[in-house]
This record gives sequence, structure tokens and C-alpha cells, in this order.
Amino acid sequence: MSIKSLLDQRVLAAMAAANIPGECPANITISSRTGFGDFQANGSMAAAKRLKTNPRELAQQIVENLDLRGIADKVEIAGPGFINIHLAPAFLSEQLQCLSADKKLGANTPTPQTVVVDYSSPNLAKEMHVGHLRSTIIGDAVARTLEYLGHSVIRQNHMGDWGTQFGMLIAELEEQLGEGEQVELALGDLEVFYQQSKKHFDEDRGFADKARDYVVKLQSGDAHCRKLWQQFIDISVAHSEAIYRDLNVTLKHTDIRPESAYNDDLATILSDLQQQQLAVEDQGAQVVFLQELADKKGNPSPVIVQKSGGGYLYATTDLASLRYRSSTLKADRILYFIDARQSLHMKQVFTLATKAGYVTGNISLEHLPFGTMMGKDGKPFKTRSGGTVKLTDLLEEAVERACALVKEKNSAISADEMAEIGQKVGIGAVKYADLSKTRTNDYIFDWETMLSFEGNTAPYLQYAYTRIRSIFRKAGTKYSDVSQRINISEDQEKILALKLLQFGEVLQQVADDAYPHILCSYLYELASAYMVFYEHCPILKENIPSEIRDSRLAICQLTSRILAQGLDLLGIEVMEQM
Repeated sequence: MSIKSLLDQRVLAAMAAANIPGECPANITISSRTGFGDFQANGSMAAAKRLKTNPRELAQQIVENLDLRGIADKVEIAGPGFINIHLAPAFLSEQLQCLSADKKLGANTPTPQTVVVDYSSPNLAKEMHVGHLRSTIIGDAVARTLEYLGHSVIRQNHMGDWGTQFGMLIAELEEQLGEGEQVELALGDLEVFYQQSKKHFDEDRGFADKARDYVVKLQSGDAHCRKLWQQFIDISVAHSEAIYRDLNVTLKHTDIRPESAYNDDLATILSDLQQQQLAVEDQGAQVVFLQELADKKGNPSPVIVQKSGGGYLYATTDLASLRYRSSTLKADRILYFIDARQSLHMKQVFTLATKAGYVTGNISLEHLPFGTMMGKDGKPFKTRSGGTVKLTDLLEEAVERACALVKEKNSAISADEMAEIGQKVGIGAVKYADLSKTRTNDYIFDWETMLSFEGNTAPYLQYAYTRIRSIFRKAGTKYSDVSQRINISEDQEKILALKLLQFGEVLQQVADDAYPHILCSYLYELASAYMVFYEHCPILKENIPSEIRDSRLAICQLTSRILAQGLDLLGIEVMEQM
């Protein structure tokens, strides 16, 4: 149980003893000002308003019934009725020792769920670009956190591998292979290949007709077209998986559940919607009109599930995927990390899936949108020529810049060490710059800021970790040899202890709300609190008693564990030295 939960429990018991109605909350918060305790119980104000009594007098009654023996060494009333709680150093010392002994560092979930996480989902017709970054790394950070807390996480990479453009692409591939080109070379640059195909399609009527014919054949199961399509898909997937490796993302080949996986189920979905009298013909198409999402004039929201020409749309595929995730994967919660511009689409799919009975009411369907990566000009991030930035090019540049920075700061480092550190720092910097921003906000992409060793950045946190590790090298002490006996005595130790003990709560908040920036802010505050502790609480000086030295080494050890674990949940690697 967290300290906050423990205090909430004790204060609620005191409020009940003071005859305060059970629905009145304790309102436990972490104190934001030094000298006003470590926690505050602010529930007396709201309760007094409800009971039409004096809040300070009510706070006094709560305090008189409050049992915090062994937990707090001082409880006082301030202002109109705030209850300031000063935790006892001995209690904090005991809590830190328990945290040190806990392999999960205080992060536990009492009721594990099966959570399906839909993220990344690139279109295999083109290479991954910066527009895929946010879905990929935000989704991965949340998936890692949920898994760490004990949930059963099923990753779903809903890759776009089906659709009319693939007729054009496999027709182009066929022609290039006919000229003696090898598949790997022809598709070495997917962006260039797509542009060539599109130009060919626009300028050659015969090729365009062939491409359209190949779409029909592909969707009808023609063996030749399927073989060409599979070759294209295999190379495209390999491109994406190379980027996942560079990004240190946990998506695996077995997590891919592409659009084509639901192709055989689309006609069944349509038939079922028709039988339920949800889908009706409208101008040759099959459409569901959702009154639940009607506009201000009362016009229902139309969802096209089959075009007039017989083709299916994203909505149909998404309905099939939802039914699969509900009935086959047995999900309790389904998270979609998809661009904010798809908000209406997701509302339609969720509403229709529920209405059609494809998901039950106890499944939580969550669209978790995100903002856009912007350039310094305030416009969506582009190349200097105005083109789309390939993700592979962005990551290569990040590593190059990081290597130059590492060499500048430590010229004695070997080439191999520099390459390894540069990879971790560069990739970490790009990911953290994104993850540290509120998910729903746009943000400015700035190389100088994200690669800085000062402020709320990945390099700063990675450096904080290596700094702690260096203390153990200087002490000639192994992690495993550190005594777990912790004794909090200084204010700086207490501040750091309180921050360390919040780790489990922070992870739970990230899991509940899918906002990784909460973890980023916590890790930055933790590293900052550690730096203050390090400056004011000597560890290896000769005149420091051995029991204080060992206690502070134990605090250092715990801090480094939480920093490393927190960064790992964000998909960011640490290193022994920089």
C-alpha cells in the first residue's frame, strides 16, 4: 500500500469517528511547500461546507481521532482547516527498506487485466516516416508499463497491407522483376518505388488498367498476385522491423495483425449488420446511420461499411478487428494509439461495435489520440525541401549528433564505446523529447534542446544514472554488497525518500491515463532530488561514519534502480559511463 493510500485510509477512519458522512473524501495531497508537512489532508473544508460547520473546528475533531502512531511525528492544523502531516524519519526509513527489497519497486496491480494495445500500424505501401513515431513510442511505453504492473498485454500492430494501392504496387513490382531486378533491390527504397509506381499509373493507361485488374485478382485470391503481394509485404515489414530495433521498441513479428488478416471476415460483418437491420443501402453503398452521434441538427452520423462498387472500408476492417479482440483475445481493455484526426472514425467504430454486439459493455474501448511533431516554424515537421521525413533518416541523424556530442565531452573514449553510447543517447533523446510532452499536445522538434545534458531530457537522466554508478566504482563496492539498512536523518534524504516512494503510484497513473509524460516528469524530479541529496549529503568522505555511508549508498542504489527501470519502461537505455 502506498503512503498516500495509507494516510487516506487512516484519515477516513478519523472522519468517520468524527461523524462525518462516508461520502466525504479525505483529499490527501503531497505538500507543495516546505514547512507545511509532507502530506496534507484537505477534506475538512468540503465536509464543513456540507455540514454547515466551522472547518477548522472540524479539522480539530479529525485530528483528535487520527491514529498515525509510528507513521507521523507531527500533525498540525493550518489556515482554515488544512491538516499538515509530517512523516516520521523512522517510518520513511522502514518504507525505503521495504521498497529496496521489492523486486517490482512498489509497482503491483491487485486485479490484472487482459489489455490489447493497438499501436504503430504503418502503411506498408511506404516507408515509416516521422508521422509514425508518436503512435509507436507512446504505445510502446504504455504497453511496457502495463506489462510491468502485471497485466496481460497483447500488442496488435494493425499494419496497412490491403487496399487499392497494392494493385498498382504489385503491377510495378512485376514489371521490374521482369526486367531482371531483384526484389530486395527493387524495394530498397519504398518511397522511391511508390513514387515510380504512381507516376507509371498516372501516365500509362494500360498500366493503370492492369493495376486495377490486379486489385480485383489480389482480393479474389489469385495465386500470382498473392505471390507478388507477399514479396512486397515481406520487404516492407522488414523495413519497419529494422526501425523498431533501432528505436528499442518491443513490437515483434508475431504482434503483426494486419488489415488483410480480417479480409475473410468482412462479408460476414456486412451480412450480420444487414440482418440486424443496422446496415441499409444508400446510393448503392451499405451504410449504418448512427443516431447516437447525430449532429446539432439531428442528422445521424453515416458509417459506410461497403462502397457502391463492392469494396470495404477501414470501418469494416476495424469492426472485424474489434470483434476478434473481444471474442478471441478476450480483452478487458482495448487501447488505440491513433492520430487525433481519426477521433470521429473511432467514435463511429466504437459505437457501432457496441450496438452490433461485437463488444460487451464491460470492455473499455479507448482512443488515445496524440498531437503532431512540429518544426521550429510551427508547421508539421518536414525536410528542407518540404518532403516527408523518413524515420530511418531521423534516427541516423540523432545517433550521428549524439556521437559528436559524446566525443566532444569525452575524447578519450574508444570508437566502439562511442558508437554504443551515441546510439543510446541519440535514440533516447528523440524518444524522450516526444514522451515528455503531454500526449494530446503538439510539440516543437528541436535537436539542441533534446540533446542537452541539462533540463528535462534523456541525456540528463542517463547522466544522472551513470553518476550514481560511478560512486560505486569509486567506493569499490558492488551493488550486491550494499547494506539495505537505511536511516533517514537529513531533510535532503527525506525529500528524496518521498520521491522514491511515489514510483508505484506514478506507474499506476500512467497505466490508467496513458500519459507517459507523467513518468518523464517524475524521473526528472527524482534525478533533481538526487542531485540535491548528493550535494548536501556526503557519501565517501573520510569522516563519514560507516553506518551513514552505507545508508546513503543504499539510497543511491535504490535511486539508480528506479531511474533505470523508469527509463526502461519508456524504452530508453542507460549505460555505465558517458
